[in-house]
Amino acid sequence: MENIRLVRWTPARMRARLTDVIAVYKAAFLDFHEPDPARAAIERTMHARRHADRRDLRAVAALLPDERLVGFTYALPGLKGQWWHDVVSDALGPEDAVTWLGDCLEIVEFHVLPEFQGRGVGRSLLRELLREAPEQTAALSALELPDSRARRLYASEGFVPLLSNFQFPGSWIEYAVLGKRLTPTDPAREQPPSPSAEQRPAHDSGGDHRQARAI
Repeated sequence: MENIRLVRWTPARMRARLTDVIAVYKAAFLDFHEPDPARAAIERTMHARRHADRRDLRAVAALLPDERLVGFTYALPGLKGQWWHDVVSDALGPEDAVTWLGDCLEIVEFHVLPEFQGRGVGRSLLRELLREAPEQTAALSALELPDSRARRLYASEGFVPLLSNFQFPGSWIEYAVLGKRLTPTDPAREQPPSPSAEQRPAHDSGGDHRQARAI
């Protein structure tokens, strides 16, 4: 994490850096897991632009001193009527859906450039995203690769499988849906901000589809 600082981005700031966000996403995930990365990047840009129009977006960026973006994550409170929320709710069933998604921060994207993985950047991003989150739970979907670096990170941070080998409508790719209870004793809530972090409220200014992929 040396020379890398974490910055809480407002929705407006994420929109301004959207090209960089998608570039990191493409290099970290799409180039490895999509048959047509360029087309997928265009599609994800449209989704991310819509998400950045929401005032309740929470976003954290990992930046070098020259402002180069090397990692990012963002999340939105889950709401009925949103594609990911409704699909996962139906798959979980009424009781588990209320337990896990009734008051949930849904992590939409979470990526770190390959050359910066394994340095603690991803863990720091995830903890900063969840720090002081008012929701009771957090949830995301990740590729069904239990031994991957991303899945090991999620497990070490308290995420547990809610659904395994799950296929979203229209996709043949298998995902795991993971959930984490956010409690007052959660280190993600108690961890103090890094001295080098630029701490700004996530919702300073006003201005679906959601799957957080492997970092």
